[in-house]
Amino acid sequence: MQTLLEAVDVAGGAFLMGSDRYYPDEGPVHERTVAAFRIAAHPVTNAEFAAFVAATGWTTEAERALDPVQYPDLAPADRAPGSLVFAPTTGPVDLGDWRAWWTWCPGADWRHPAGPTSSVDGREEHPVVQVSHGDAAAYAAWVGGRLPSEAEWEYAARAGGDPSWPFAWGMEAHPGGRTMANTWHGAFPYRNTGAAGWTGTSPVGSFPANALGLVDMIGNVWEWTDSRYTERHDPSTTPTPPAEARATESSAHCGCGPTDTHHDAAPETPSTVTRVLKGGSHLCAPEYCLRYRPAARSPQTSDSAATHIGFRVVWDG
Repeated sequence: MQTLLEAVDVAGGAFLMGSDRYYPDEGPVHERTVAAFRIAAHPVTNAEFAAFVAATGWTTEAERALDPVQYPDLAPADRAPGSLVFAPTTGPVDLGDWRAWWTWCPGADWRHPAGPTSSVDGREEHPVVQVSHGDAAAYAAWVGGRLPSEAEWEYAARAGGDPSWPFAWGMEAHPGGRTMANTWHGAFPYRNTGAAGWTGTSPVGSFPANALGLVDMIGNVWEWTDSRYTERHDPSTTPTPPAEARATESSAHCGCGPTDTHHDAAPETPSTVTRVLKGGSHLCAPEYCLRYRPAARSPQTSDSAATHIGFRVVWDG
């Protein structure tokens, strides 16, 4: 087992989870209690994930060919290792079709996040991307931890702030004109002027920490949780990871990326279990994906990997 990452102790407590102001799947607002836990101060970086791979020989899902049993209709060439890569368009497009800016790219993986000719050299302190839920869980186990539940993640992101705040830091997205997180600046999906000069991911800690000392809880990369996605929160339950009810169907997801929650009749596999992503990413724009808020959530099938999905680790208190 690897030495623990830099982490912050979080005292347990009760808080108001969710929001009734934005997307339907964020509600209803309800009280939730979490036990004490420790959480990594930042998302796992390329350097940290590289150490895990070197020590264990782990092969990520994006580096493996698709299973012909799960994808019998695909030609062998279409089952080659690869993943989803964001490609900005040349101008305005129909924002109802994510296929306009996402493409399946053979050879895209955590070492080559934008495709086989790209590299993470010189980006060691950027968050690792192109990792599935299974990849993230394997790393977490290696450091003696696990992935957070949605409730733990949101509790840590709020960091004791006023529950009426839509953003982790207050009422305004850019208080006093200050850039608080790495999100899309410009017209999505074709013009991004950069968040404090960054387009794409940024080194962890490039933006202000929250009151707990955690960085990049908002923006930079979406983060995996171990919680299963549901169309609405169920205030009658107090789930612990991963005990939430299974998702059926929803279109309330982050439009900056694909999702698939239409698997209620299918056998449970990594491609049918839909987990909650939290925090938003560098691809979230105010006119299209206003999900760079603690309450925001997005469904993603567990086998998915993309250029805007990463994770962080928690440990039991």
